[in-house]
Amino acid sequence: MSRSSMNLLRPLRNVRHIHTRISPISVSTPAPVRTSIIKPILGSSLKKRSLHTTLPRQHGEITRPEPGTGIKLIFKDSKGQEIKTIEGNEGDDILSLAHEYDVDLEGACEGSVACSTCHVIIDPENYDKLPEPDDEENDMLDLAFGLEDTSRLGCQVKLTKELDGMVATLPSATRNMYVDGAKARTH
Repeated sequence: MSRSSMNLLRPLRNVRHIHTRISPISVSTPAPVRTSIIKPILGSSLKKRSLHTTLPRQHGEITRPEPGTGIKLIFKDSKGQEIKTIEGNEGDDILSLAHEYDVDLEGACEGSVACSTCHVIIDPENYDKLPEPDDEENDMLDLAFGLEDTSRLGCQVKLTKELDGMVATLPSATRNMYVDGAKARTH
């Protein structure tokens, strides 16, 4: 071997010597897990976990009432023209009903009070029958387009028998997450 080749290999020779001084690690048998070290880090997550479920109705599933037996809700456009009259059950929210009956009300956050795209304007006679909006809803309503004194988020308005015949007017526009003319739909 030439002298220049030896000089090139010298650094590699040193590496080989370092590796020979390190004891090899056995991969055939894993090291035992020391729970005394892990337990304080993971805490209660080492305990058994339980499965938590909710009823499908709480996820926006709507059961249509028999015709003539439900609570009537009238949807109007921003010009006051009636879009559709529908019927829902007590406890149904306006957003879920709009999706069920193909009314163009977006609901981009799917009812988690993280947007204002399900903004509706309730008729004054029925607005006073509704419970006051909470702080989360008020914060989102501040972002709504065309805010009125009787504005609410459709996902937060639940039907009761006292609201039979309520009118929900859709605003002329929304601050919308959809693009390219996509239509509202359930996910």
